[in-house]
Amino acid sequence: MSNSIGTLFRLTTFGESHGTAVGGVIDGMPAGIAVSEDYVQTELDRRRPGQSAITTARAERDRVSLLSGLFEGRTTGCPIGFVVYNEDHHSSDYDNLRDVYRPSHADYTYQQKYGVRDHRGGGRSSARITISRCVAGAMAKLALAPYGITVHAYTEQVGAIRLPQSYQHYDLTSIESNAVRCPDAATAREMEQLIAQVKAEGDTIGGVIGGVIRGCPVGLGEPEFDKFHARLGAAMLSINAAKGFEYGEGFAGASWRGSEQNDIFIPDGQGGVTTATNHSGGVQGGISNGQDIYFRVAFKPVATLLRPQLTTDIHGQAAEVAARGRHDPCVLPRAVPIVEAMAAMVTLDHLLLHRAHLE
Repeated sequence: MSNSIGTLFRLTTFGESHGTAVGGVIDGMPAGIAVSEDYVQTELDRRRPGQSAITTARAERDRVSLLSGLFEGRTTGCPIGFVVYNEDHHSSDYDNLRDVYRPSHADYTYQQKYGVRDHRGGGRSSARITISRCVAGAMAKLALAPYGITVHAYTEQVGAIRLPQSYQHYDLTSIESNAVRCPDAATAREMEQLIAQVKAEGDTIGGVIGGVIRGCPVGLGEPEFDKFHARLGAAMLSINAAKGFEYGEGFAGASWRGSEQNDIFIPDGQGGVTTATNHSGGVQGGISNGQDIYFRVAFKPVATLLRPQLTTDIHGQAAEVAARGRHDPCVLPRAVPIVEAMAAMVTLDHLLLHRAHLE
């Protein structure tokens, strides 16, 4: 099982959703970075359950304990170990799932691959494991800040409801003002109403999260097989429920002509070069070109429904399954900080690789 991501900035995670704890080890964090434990906790709080009426009602506090790699509020360059103990897991809610395969979950594939599975919330395949990513993402953001590099994600679409304009028209720092984490208040209200309706019906719904990385210097990315957008896409598609990734104009640009798509180079007025447009999404030839790196991640509807579904049990017999307990009707609001975390980790790793090439 692959439990690590990154080359120079590397995260290794451990834990299961209904086990004692989840956590990880961050290796390669630059030394001398000021770390506020309150900031790390705030980033983690953005993904925890129980935030609003449109997320699961579980009451996990998700308090992180930083175990190593810090001295007097700064990183030492040594591995940073951390742990978050599980507190509000109701394992009995999953007793009826012991012998059945939940539709569109990892139950069947884990059973066939490993010969064993944890039916209590999915165990290692649970979205709860993304706690470790948010902690590492917070550290990566702190390391990127001195370089002027920022990472923002936001809910762009829920079902058929989507933002009417591109990210440049919105203040992406405003997303915490509403439960769905959308930068447009009117669109956010429509999204929340839709999610509430779907939840009342015992159903779920998916959508799209947008992301923007600003301030990247020219040169991040390692062709041939570690291109910036390739690593970014791999990171996003490793998130639970992610079904698609695109950057720049993405699939929409496939219907354009080259004369419409090409980003023309122009003088930047300071003796350098920039582009007149940014259809490429800040990456050309797998290497960052100094423009905003913008991307979109599609998320499927949550597979756990609070209504009966047909399935098959472990004996190959037809069965019916209905989830119990507390589940998200839409993954997007809590996935926004996870998308940010993955983008920050990929960016910092590429930045460190680029610096190593220059030295």
